[in-house]
Amino acid sequence: MRCAVMCQLLWLWASLSSIQAVPIRRIQDDTKTLIKTILTRISDISHTQSVSSKQRVTGLDFIPGFHAVLSLSKMDQTLAIYQQILTRLPSRNVIQIANDLENLRDLLELLAEFKNCPFSRASGLETLESLGGVLEASLYSTEVVALSRLQGSLQDMLLQLDLSSGC
Repeated sequence: MRCAVMCQLLWLWASLSSIQAVPIRRIQDDTKTLIKTILTRISDISHTQSVSSKQRVTGLDFIPGFHAVLSLSKMDQTLAIYQQILTRLPSRNVIQIANDLENLRDLLELLAEFKNCPFSRASGLETLESLGGVLEASLYSTEVVALSRLQGSLQDMLLQLDLSSGC
């Protein structure tokens, strides 16, 4: 009799302990899928191939570069900056990408919540308010450089999500 109760408790404990693992895995898989979708959207824009993502372009230093190790909060902060830049560009090419970045930021926040990671939602880059002149003077260059660097950052994030199980 005690063995049957003990077996039921062990079975219940095992099933309850795996309940949290499924959502985390699903959220992480959804996050990776969305990153790959955004990368495909960027690749489909033909003029993004014309500039190297590592090339320095004068006046566009506010666009983030690459980071070796990214926490979930740092990923969100980087995406917030890109999202703010893309929403200021008049190109139709970037509207869906900007929307995808918002969804990706939501997934990162959810992933941080499930992993019990410290996470504060980033607001973006405050200095973009003063960069209106730069954006107006070089819309095409800004779009090409931003998308190219975003592509590199997303590839870094994808790799980081594959390698790291932490925050």
